Amino acid sequence: MELIIGPRLYSTWSLRPWLVLKRAGAEFTIREVFYRTPEQKAELHRLSPSGFVPLLKVEGETIWDTLSISEWAVEHYPEAHLWPDDPTARALARSATAEMHSGFQTLRTLCGTGSDHPMVGEARSETPSDPALDRDLARLIELWRQMRGRFGAGGPWLFGRWSIADAFFTPVAARVRHYQIDLAARGDADGVARAYVEALLAQPDFVEWETLALANAA
Repeated sequence: MELIIGPRLYSTWSLRPWLVLKRAGAEFTIREVFYRTPEQKAELHRLSPSGFVPLLKVEGETIWDTLSISEWAVEHYPEAHLWPDDPTARALARSATAEMHSGFQTLRTLCGTGSDHPMVGEARSETPSDPALDRDLARLIELWRQMRGRFGAGGPWLFGRWSIADAFFTPVAARVRHYQIDLAARGDADGVARAYVEALLAQPDFVEWETLALANAA
């Protein structure tokens, strides 16, 4: 089984299924691909039906899209409990994940990741000033606080136990750090969202990803 990812320094879409497969206990290899030059882009299109990363190659098939790879892991590693066991919590975890998968477009655009804005390491950028970004951040903080308040008593994650939802929000935590976003100024008065960000950034699998990314870039 092979997971094809983009550059570890800034490929947020690649990080998510890597975290899920690690938590599932899957045995897989990694192929890191780049897409800066026309030749590299052509090679990626040869590998990927969509022309994007990540891809999971398994049992002669190619599974593309972060969420599809994550759901594949749910089906093949049920013992990992990648979604909450409670039906209500599970439905809301899927809702939060889907919202992150398709939404928060201003956050993605103005607080993007790339070679100039890596999601790992010590580099920092100023927080962009934009009303639409403020709305995205307020919604994000509201979502985190609601889920933590309702389901988070059993651990530091959105639904207590780590789930796919946490994998999907980990790159957002890296954006919060890189762009030095003041969560308290946007509704996180008692630090619930900030504590969640810190937990995501300290999660051992993310620390491993960050360490590998920095070592490869050295």
